[in-house]
Amino acid sequence: MKAFPFGLLIAALCFGAPAMAQNAQQIESTAGGASCAGCNLFQADFSFKDMPRRNFSGTRLRQSNLSLSTMNGSNFSGADLSISNLFGGRFSGSSFRNANLQDAVMVGGYFGGADFTGANLSGALISGANLQTARITQAQLANVCGDEFTLLPAGLTVARCR
Repeated sequence: MKAFPFGLLIAALCFGAPAMAQNAQQIESTAGGASCAGCNLFQADFSFKDMPRRNFSGTRLRQSNLSLSTMNGSNFSGADLSISNLFGGRFSGSSFRNANLQDAVMVGGYFGGADFTGANLSGALISGANLQTARITQAQLANVCGDEFTLLPAGLTVARCR
């Protein structure tokens, strides 16, 4: 068996994939009030921000901090919010259609009237979250955990976090 040149492997890893770092200019513009559909807001910190009715459709918000923010009526359709912190945020009437919320922390968030149609919520923590009037299915809650304070639409249940 031939040995694979280690240097070639490193070069392929470093130069073969496009850079996926955050775009600081887009983050600054968004924090200042602009919508940013399709932007790269990786690891952005929008905690404690009042940002209603923004368009984040198709945006990369992976590992972002949206804790205690107010983003009512915002569009997160097709966005990547995986491993993001939405702790205590207000997202009433927001669209999360086909969004990736895998492993997101949604603890204590308010999602009244939010639309999660087609969203991936696998591994999300929703303890104390209010999803009572959200559009969400039991299948989406199969790999999610919450607690006795989690509010869900009638007939839906969630496993307890351990």
